[in-house]
Amino acid sequence: MSGSTATFDLIVVGAGIVGASCADAASAEGMRVAIVEPGPIGGGATAAAMGHLVAMDDDPAELALASYSLGLWESFADLKEAEFSRCGTLWVARDDRELAAAAARIARLKAADRDARLLDAASLHELEPALVQGLAGGMLVEREAVVYPPRVANHLVRRAQSRGTRLFAGRRAQALYRGGVQLDDDTRLGGPVLVATGCALPDLLPMLPMRARKGHLVITDRYPGLIRHQLLELGYADSAHGDADSSVAFNVQPRPTGQILIGSSREFQANDASVSPSMVQRMLERSFAFVPRLRGLQALRVWTGFRPTTPDGRPYLGAVPGAVDQWVAAGHEGLGVTTALGSAKLMIDLIQGRRPAIDPAPYSPWRMAA
Repeated sequence: MSGSTATFDLIVVGAGIVGASCADAASAEGMRVAIVEPGPIGGGATAAAMGHLVAMDDDPAELALASYSLGLWESFADLKEAEFSRCGTLWVARDDRELAAAAARIARLKAADRDARLLDAASLHELEPALVQGLAGGMLVEREAVVYPPRVANHLVRRAQSRGTRLFAGRRAQALYRGGVQLDDDTRLGGPVLVATGCALPDLLPMLPMRARKGHLVITDRYPGLIRHQLLELGYADSAHGDADSSVAFNVQPRPTGQILIGSSREFQANDASVSPSMVQRMLERSFAFVPRLRGLQALRVWTGFRPTTPDGRPYLGAVPGAVDQWVAAGHEGLGVTTALGSAKLMIDLIQGRRPAIDPAPYSPWRMAA
C-alpha cells in the first residue's frame, strides 16, 4: 500500500513492553489501533531486561507509578506464558547504617500500599542461607514478582490484534507529520501518534533528551533452590539513579526454570552492544561478595541491553510539547517492565481526556520545554 493512507484512532510506534501495553490498553477500549515495529516484538530493552516487578521508593513520583502498575500486574499472575513468579524481593543491608535506612523505606512503601517488613540478621539468613555471613539484616517485600518481558510483550500485542489492532511488522516510522506518521515504505498512517521507542526516541522527537545506559546480564545453568528471592543490596538505588559513567550493584534473581539471573551494571558512555569482560567481572565480583556460592556456578550466556534514560530519571508520559495529537511514553530506565501497565493506563486516560488514577504532572514531557 505504498503511498496510501490508512486512518486509526491511535498509532503506537514501538512494540516493546511499554508500547505493547499502550496498544493493548487502547484496543481494550475499542480504539482502532496500529502498531509500527521494525524489529521483533519486545526485542529491544524489553528482551534485555531482568523482568523484575519492584517498587522503588526513593522518588515519590516513581513510587506512585510503580505502585499503581504493580496492582495491574496482578491480572497476569496466572498467565502461564508470562512466567510470573512471586518470589518476593529481599533488600540486603550490609551494615547498621543501611539497615536503619530500611525503616524509612518501609514507611514509604506502606504509605503507597506496598507491604514490607524489616528483618534482623538471623531472619535474613533463615530466608536466604546462601547469603554471606555478617550482613546486618534486610527488608522483605513479599508480594513482588518477576516475569519474562518478551513473552508478555508478545501476549499484549496478540491480544490487541485479536481486537482488530493492525501490526505493521518490519516497518520503521520515518517521520511524524501533523495528523500522522510516514513509514519507511512511504505508507502514511493517519491519526494520533504515541511514540514508545525507548532509546530511539530522539529520531522522531529530538526535542526530548534521551541517553542510552548500557547494562550487562549473566544467566546460569539450573540450580533450583539456591536462591529463593530476588536479592538486591539496599544501596542499589545509588547505582540506578546516580550519574556516574559506570556503576555496579548486587541484583540476583531466581528464574522459574531454576536458573539464576545476575546483574546489574550501568554505563553511560558505552555505546556499542559488545560484552565488556572487565565490566562483567566487576559485576560478578559484586554478586560473589553477597552470595559466595555463585562463584562456582556455570554461566550459560552473557548479554547487554540499553536502558532509555531521561535527564531527571522520570519517564516522559504525556503530550509532546508544541505538537497536536502527538504523545510519548518512553524513558523508563530500568523500571519499564514494572511500570509498563500503569504507564499505558495513564496514557490512554490522557489521550481520552480523562483524569488518570495518579497525578500525571511529574511525568509530563512539558517539563523539558520549561
